[in-house]
Amino acid sequence: MTTDGNWFHWALLSACFAALTAIFAKVGIRGVDSDFATLIRTVIIVFVLAAFVGYTGKWADPRTLSPKTLLFLALSALATGASWVCYFRALQAGPASKVAPVDKFSVVLVAIFALIFLGERSTLREWIGIGLVTAGVVVLAIK
Repeated sequence: MTTDGNWFHWALLSACFAALTAIFAKVGIRGVDSDFATLIRTVIIVFVLAAFVGYTGKWADPRTLSPKTLLFLALSALATGASWVCYFRALQAGPASKVAPVDKFSVVLVAIFALIFLGERSTLREWIGIGLVTAGVVVLAIK
């Protein structure tokens, strides 16, 4: 489990891997249907994560999870799957240098959804940053 003190490092690593995802995927989907490519990617992720969880001794019986936890993990999985399908289709149709930043509009949506559904309050400084991300997406969207 991570602590509040190191969340930024994990988030930064996530951003680095997400950037590599865009580049590797853009090369990997050439001549392949984007939905099929998403399936291949997902199967690989399942095997790698299963090995990782097993190796680190973090495997637990999923039947011990509460129905609420299972529901929200299932909803998260469905949203992830839909995001990946859309992302790969966008990458197949457009340049990675534009697709990835527009995909990161999720940053803005997370802030809004976190406010509405989780009651998380961002500071003025944070909303300014979120506004700048929005402005960047708008600039990329203008033809």
